[in-house]
Amino acid sequence: MNNLYYLFIVLGFLAVVLFLEGTYLAWNAYRGPEAKRMEKRLRAMSAGAEIKDSSLLKQRMLAQTPTMDRLLLQIPRIHQLDRLLMQSGLRLTVAGFLGLTLLLTMVGFLLALLLGMPALIVIVIGAGAGMLPLLYVTRAKYKRLLLIEQQLPDSLDLMARAMLAGHAFTSGLKMVGEETSDPVAGEFSIVFDEINYGISVQDALVNLATRVPSTDLRYFVISVLIQRETGGNLAELLSNISALIRARLKLMGAVRVFSAEGRLSALILTILPFALAGVIFLINSEFLSVLWTDPVGPKIVAGALMIMIFGIFWMWRVIKIRV
Repeated sequence: MNNLYYLFIVLGFLAVVLFLEGTYLAWNAYRGPEAKRMEKRLRAMSAGAEIKDSSLLKQRMLAQTPTMDRLLLQIPRIHQLDRLLMQSGLRLTVAGFLGLTLLLTMVGFLLALLLGMPALIVIVIGAGAGMLPLLYVTRAKYKRLLLIEQQLPDSLDLMARAMLAGHAFTSGLKMVGEETSDPVAGEFSIVFDEINYGISVQDALVNLATRVPSTDLRYFVISVLIQRETGGNLAELLSNISALIRARLKLMGAVRVFSAEGRLSALILTILPFALAGVIFLINSEFLSVLWTDPVGPKIVAGALMIMIFGIFWMWRVIKIRV
């Protein structure tokens, strides 16, 4: 009881700190100096005034506050996490992501302790709850990339028709940004803006391929870069790439249909053991208690988990067909 009392005190303190931090970040986002400076620059651009800032690239902040940003920069490979968040399209900073992960981990630990689970299960539940934000961000990235791949053929056709009508390549990028929907419109608009700000076409396209790790989009980027060095009919090249991407998407759709039964079976077999163990524990916890009270129980659980992990890996490798 004493340990639970101290745990509630710590959670209450963290809740107050997070509430104050959230209030400050909300105020800083709308009324802070950074927001005022950005609003001033936008007004100057809309009025046609000249922007005197010499820097063309804005450094992406890992947190809303400079102090937290400097602390996060000390973490190795932190920019890979920032790139993942950027590719997911979510309005979430690295600091917000880490804070959400820590909060869910503590909630998982607390719930497991309140249910009276053993220490090993508490650690597993806490770690699993902490992995939920990462799984959500990864899922959002996958859905966004899939949507970009579906929108890319129409965007390339639009650029090809614009170039056949006499427009330049950059004008085609602008038309895609204005006449299509997000997320492909936002990405092509960024490329157009970077070129207008003075960045070379090659660097702007390379930045696009870095932001969007899509194979089809990289085909487009490589083709345009090669055409700019060797010459050729860019409009015809874009039409051919669009047709190739459409054929690939059609083949991928057929593969998904034929493998739907296998993927559903793999999903059920992956979730079923853990879900069944959770239900049995809630109904009759003493029935499963032998797995951690008996000396042989943890060894059996470890062996079963290793076999299940191997089986899950093998199932998903079998149904994963590369196109």
